[in-house]
Amino acid sequence: MERHETRILLVEDEEGLVMTLGDRLRAEGYFFEAALEGNRGFTTARDGSWNLVILDVMLPGKNGYDICRDLRAAGSKVPILMLTARGLVFDRVLGLKLGADDYLCKPFETSELLARIEALLRRPPLGDGRESGPGGRADGDPGSRGREDYDGFSIDFTKGVVIRDNCEEALSAQEYKLLAWLSAHPGELFSRERLLQEVWGYGSPVSTRTVDVHVAWLRQKLGDSGPAPRHIVTVRGLGYRFTP
Repeated sequence: MERHETRILLVEDEEGLVMTLGDRLRAEGYFFEAALEGNRGFTTARDGSWNLVILDVMLPGKNGYDICRDLRAAGSKVPILMLTARGLVFDRVLGLKLGADDYLCKPFETSELLARIEALLRRPPLGDGRESGPGGRADGDPGSRGREDYDGFSIDFTKGVVIRDNCEEALSAQEYKLLAWLSAHPGELFSRERLLQEVWGYGSPVSTRTVDVHVAWLRQKLGDSGPAPRHIVTVRGLGYRFTP
């Protein structure tokens, strides 16, 4: 997709930031539009054809968390990058839990925002058969793996859910991709940097704890969030390993 065909919506009430980012994104060749208020931002995001939505958390009318939640409830799969001035881990986790694909804390460097945008836009949609990777079952469409049973839980890749105690819990887009990657390479150790490259598509070093946040939520859904997780194991200083 050519950049001039790539449509980015920014929902942000700081007019100075809107002007600055709008000028930069247009200069980079993107089609750019902004909404300064939450209700209008939600309607524009829901009804438009967007390749990416950049969503501030603190907005008049309807906050970013509610917009993210309602977009996902309406069936929107558009990648969402949340901007937040809040520094607490809980605030960042909440956006990801509600369906955001990544977050960036204010203040930020424009170069880092552009790197995040490019990474999100490079990712193929779920189920289009173009998942990247050097090998293993994660290549191709993870949905073709169907249902896989593990000790204490099952993963239905066709439906995008974890099944535990006869209850289904939906996976967010990034949880799905991360779990698909890890479970396709059982026993292999992956650094956070490698996971950012393979799952998120970051081609250059980007400082983010989003991997740790997604692992924490996956552990909860797998029933693996005790003091000594069994299935997604932390190897201190090195990264994560999936053990069936």
